Amino acid sequence: MAKVLGVGGVFYKSPDPAAARAWYERVLGFKFETWGGIAFLPADMAAKKGSATVWNVMKPDTDYPAPSTRDFMINLVVDDLDAMLAHAKAEGVEPVKLFPDEGMGKFAHIIDPDGIKIELWEPSDKAHG
Repeated sequence: MAKVLGVGGVFYKSPDPAAARAWYERVLGFKFETWGGIAFLPADMAAKKGSATVWNVMKPDTDYPAPSTRDFMINLVVDDLDAMLAHAKAEGVEPVKLFPDEGMGKFAHIIDPDGIKIELWEPSDKAHG
């Protein structure tokens, strides 16, 4: 049987794509291409020991995406969570939740302008082997 090699992208509708792109550029430092998206290269994530792409189907009554009312959230691997949160704060974005490091690394949640919860994850070197 053929197998899936990884997540090839995240695509969603926004009522104001230009504003959403501007927020991701300003708050998270995304560098969008002329075609409107951004490509994260596997080598960048592979260089961060402990990182992985996680696929998880949750029960319908989970409150993990809260306070977002969306049915999904996006996890982004970052190289320095504290620096990312300091930059986000300078742009007026406060975390809605911070997590203690319990072995997988450090996590924080923020909400984007479309109400999508963004989970920022700085993996522990031991997170996945």
